This record gives sequence, C-alpha cells and structure tokens, in this order.
Amino acid sequence: MSSRIERTAPLASGWDVELVDVDEYLARLGHPRGAPTADALRSLHEAHVRTIPFENVDVLLGNHRGLGLEAITDKLVRRRRGGYCFEHALLFAAVAQQLGYQVTRLISRVQPHRAGPRTHMSLKVRADGVDHLVDVGFGSGLLTAMPLRDGIVVDQAGWKHRLTRDGRRWTLAKQTEQGWEPQHLFDEEDEQRPIDFQVAHHYVSTHPDSPFTHQLIVIRLEPGLRRQLIGGTLTEEHADGRLVKTPIPLEALEDTLRSLDVVLDRGEMAELRARIGQRREPDSGA
Repeated sequence: MSSRIERTAPLASGWDVELVDVDEYLARLGHPRGAPTADALRSLHEAHVRTIPFENVDVLLGNHRGLGLEAITDKLVRRRRGGYCFEHALLFAAVAQQLGYQVTRLISRVQPHRAGPRTHMSLKVRADGVDHLVDVGFGSGLLTAMPLRDGIVVDQAGWKHRLTRDGRRWTLAKQTEQGWEPQHLFDEEDEQRPIDFQVAHHYVSTHPDSPFTHQLIVIRLEPGLRRQLIGGTLTEEHADGRLVKTPIPLEALEDTLRSLDVVLDRGEMAELRARIGQRREPDSGA
C-alpha cells in the first residue's frame, strides 16, 4: 500500500508538464515550433490527430502503465505508439502549456443524451484571446480545434460538428443522417485535478462494462476518411457516405494494424493474437 501511495503522490502536486520534451514531441509530429497563436494551435491539433493513433492495445492486454507523463511520452512519442483520450490529451496539454498557451483540462460525459459516463478528457485552450475546444483524443471526432462559440459549426475532415452552450455547459454534436447527434458534454469552468482522470482511467481500463477492456479499438481520422478497427472488422467511412467493411482474420491483423500506424513488437503482437483468439466470436459487423 505504501509503495502505491509513493507512486501516485507526485500527481497530486501538479501536472508535471516539464516531463514532456517539446522538441521531441514536435519531431514526432514533423511540426515546427512557433508562437502560441490560434493558427498554430489548429495546425498542431491536426498534426497530432493525423500522426498519433487512437488505440487501446495496452488496456486490452492489461499492460497499461498509467497516466504519468513519463510513461505517456515514452509510449506515444519515443515508441511511436498510440493511446486513448487521457494519454492524448495529457500529452497535448503539457506541450501546449510549455508553448505558452493557457490550458484547462476538462472531463466530458460521453453520449449525454443516453446513459453515458464522464470518462472523456478534452481541453479548453486559449489562443489569440479566444477559447478553443481541443479534442485530440476522441478518435472519430475533431481533426482541428474549434472556437468555443455557441452555435458554431465546423467541418471536421468532412463531417460537420457543432458546439452549443447551456450556461457553463457545452455540447459537441456531429451531424448525421438522423440529425445532430451529441458526442459529449462538458463544463468549461470545471477544471479537473490529476486524480479525477486517474479515477476515470481506472474505470475505462478495468471495468467489464468498458468497451476498451474486451475488444480491440483503433481509429484513424484524416480528411474525407475515417478508418476504424473494432474487434475483427475494419470499417472505412468516407465523408461522401460510402462505407466499406472488411473482416480481418488473425493472420492479417499485424498488417492491418501497421496500415493504421500501430506497430507492435513481436511479444506484444503474439500476446494480442492470443488475447483476440481466446475471445473472438463470429463477427457481428459492429
């Protein structure tokens, strides 16, 4: 018990942003260092989303090293892997603060129109005197930052997204054939503490009801195309409405992951194949 307290105690004192090497991160993205402007924020956001995959391999294998910035940097920057929202957002926040942006870390309720939990991390980042929603870890969501302005609609890689405000609360919605579908809801003034994300991460990475603990999830977003590997099916969704679903057998898994920019070492790949092979059922086409 005492060793666990010693490991987690530093998080309570602050965000430890200095643990992230900004130049190393920018080199991973192939992005120049510049002044903290709104244009630079949008460019950095897109470079992050297009470079670093959304994936849950470590959670699925039970090998996740937690939310310390040293572990996140080692995984997402040095080992050129991906992660899910907490890893993406904590990394981006640390870089943004060191670049001179004002950053507020937020927790969002996913699918607020249903029984969604408060398990998504996003950021409010101020640039050129304007607050922006930065959401680099929502997987299929934002390609670039959105100004926090009530009613604003922004094309995100070919899919329209809208922000609406109700008091201090904001809802991000995506336009679908059925209308505007809420993605997540957040309170812009409710800045979280490190422990809040530790609690949310524990639920998302361990609870049997979490979608991340029982199936492989990899998502890549680029202009006009969203690619999503969930379980044993790769779905390619085009902004023009075309949808292509391809079953992925175990023998094709490594090549498919590489095509999604997720490269595992030999041991990780063998463990993932074994894990999926134990749990794979007839594909449902999800």
